[in-house]
Amino acid sequence: MFDYLIVGAGFAGSVLAERLANGSNKKVLICDRRPHIAGNAYDYYNEDGILIHKYGPHIFHTNSKEVFDYLSKFTEWREYQHRVLAMVDGMLVPIPINLDTINKLYGLNLTAFEVEEFFKKVAEPREVIRTSEDVVVSKVGRELYNKFFRNYTRKQWGLDPSELDASVTSRVPTRTNRDDRYFTDTYQAMPKHGYTRMFENMLASDNIKIMLNCDYREIIGEIPFREMIYTGPIDAFFDYRYGKLPYRSLEFKHETHDVEQFQPAPVVNYPNEQPYTRITEFKYLTGQEHKKTSIVYEYPQAEGDPYYPIPRQENAEIYRKYKALADAEEGVYFVGRLATYKYYNMDQIVAQALTEYSKIVGMKRKEAAFFSARKDRRMSMPLSVIPAVNGNGRIAKPNGNGQTISTNYS
Repeated sequence: MFDYLIVGAGFAGSVLAERLANGSNKKVLICDRRPHIAGNAYDYYNEDGILIHKYGPHIFHTNSKEVFDYLSKFTEWREYQHRVLAMVDGMLVPIPINLDTINKLYGLNLTAFEVEEFFKKVAEPREVIRTSEDVVVSKVGRELYNKFFRNYTRKQWGLDPSELDASVTSRVPTRTNRDDRYFTDTYQAMPKHGYTRMFENMLASDNIKIMLNCDYREIIGEIPFREMIYTGPIDAFFDYRYGKLPYRSLEFKHETHDVEQFQPAPVVNYPNEQPYTRITEFKYLTGQEHKKTSIVYEYPQAEGDPYYPIPRQENAEIYRKYKALADAEEGVYFVGRLATYKYYNMDQIVAQALTEYSKIVGMKRKEAAFFSARKDRRMSMPLSVIPAVNGNGRIAKPNGNGQTISTNYS
């Protein structure tokens, strides 16, 4: 008998498996339909011996000391600050947009103060920020929006930015200095030996069993367990009762080139002409030295494995219906990006899983305290008032005549 069946061996499922196994001494079975652990963060050495990310680049960054310290139990780190260039008007310029972006793009020599004034002049103020278009044009104006964001967003999401929630583009800052880092988090690093090795260390417990190439529905009636933690698509769990929730998927085209370096930055975005959105070169991320280099092209698409929940109001309304079903589902915890229909960075998923573990532990403690107190009350009651249960499941009660009458026990 397993205490928990965990569906999905990505960040959410693996963190909860580790905490329940090592923090609460629970027996855990974790299953995944893929042939590997680590979810979308899975990395491996290709046939040329280059460490690559199968499902596109995963860059770790966080402001949470708790999350960083937790993951540090399973990996050493390689310091890494991510940088991205964008191909715009035939030039490679920094993204997020900063001082150097504007100067190079327009052949100017502005200072930080002057570029701030530049943004103010070109910006189109919005009284209310509702969409991703509103976010960008209110900061940098229509022309830069068209150059960097509109077509890229259309490719990535299959929708115009004016049709998407503000959250999509609000994550990308605009800077008036020369800071060309993509992220500014306190902790920025990559697992020294890769993500898969980190997950292997995380799941290395006698209390954890792993089943791969496994659909949980195939084993749910065969292997006994007490409770389930589900990290898959919430609509699939309920057999699409309210219809399918829309996701964007990705196709990855991996290539290895017989050169040491393919491009001048870890990632180059292609907002406009090309059908792909970006090219990633993995050796920048991993620090690996090799005479060859491996890259990946990303082609967004509507069909395929679900990657990005599409943030639109009508989708949120469908999700709320599924969430109501999930809240009423006894013995099942819904955790992670797909189960909560929300995009999370890796550190956010880890934080969510750690929080969920604390909730589970707190709930179990309350249950144990309740039943302990109930037992103590029964032990302290006089024998004459403790109900006796007879052999047929009925409570025997004194009737005042030295005899007993039976009532249903429930």
